[in-house]
Amino acid sequence: MANVTQGSLNNFISETYDHIRILFKEEIIFDEEVDSWPFMSTPWPVILTLSIYLLFVLKVGPAIMENRKPLNVKYVILLYNAGQSLYNAWLISLLFTTPGALSQYFINFCYTYSENPNLYLLFELYKASWYFFLSKVIDLLDTVFFVLRKKQSQVTFLHVYHHINMVITTWAYLRFIKREKLMFCALINCFVHVIMYSYYFLSALGPQMQKYLWWKKYLTRLQIFQFMVIIGYNISMYYFNCNIPKLFMFYVILDTVLFLYLFCLFYKRTYEKNVKKTT
Repeated sequence: MANVTQGSLNNFISETYDHIRILFKEEIIFDEEVDSWPFMSTPWPVILTLSIYLLFVLKVGPAIMENRKPLNVKYVILLYNAGQSLYNAWLISLLFTTPGALSQYFINFCYTYSENPNLYLLFELYKASWYFFLSKVIDLLDTVFFVLRKKQSQVTFLHVYHHINMVITTWAYLRFIKREKLMFCALINCFVHVIMYSYYFLSALGPQMQKYLWWKKYLTRLQIFQFMVIIGYNISMYYFNCNIPKLFMFYVILDTVLFLYLFCLFYKRTYEKNVKKTT
């Protein structure tokens, strides 16, 4: 009986491995030009960037600032937040300003990846994906500003994990996946970031703006709603048997579920706690 059970387990593991290997072979796409772009040829630039980021925000930065006053980087932060908001708005606009992009996206919303695609639109998609990845690298500066302003309490696990994860995920998508099916997730993320960085810009103007920033908790709700929409979108793509990179889709679902859980915890800890204090 034990031999039968062990044999069944071995067969299951072998079949699962073969299935995953086939999926990898079918779903991974390489492109010589795209894969030669900055950061894209090997994972080492990303690994080095994230290593320096972690070292600075967790060790070196706090040690440097320990006996110093917070740096006055107000105007740098204002410029950064305005730039990030405009940059994400520009990324959204690419779908509407690139000739044929909007119709092409909806035509191929659930269809097989074409062996003879529109090369112009495909290349524009790759460029937009690289710009989106770059925005996640730039996002790392959020944490650097926290450290320089001696706001180490805001350098939480959720904050650091979110930034690192987005850099890795967007890099892996462009390096290996290269499908338009996941563009919707990037668009909704850019939309949320336009609002988020607009809020940060107003907040950085000074205490006099606080009375106008009553909608902070609704920004967190919007982020939570974003995750729910992305999860629902990916599940629906699978349900309707769309031709999508299934392994990456499962990763996105699991990853987004984790984000949803962490952001819900943050919301409960931050806003429900404040409600109890005021009652």
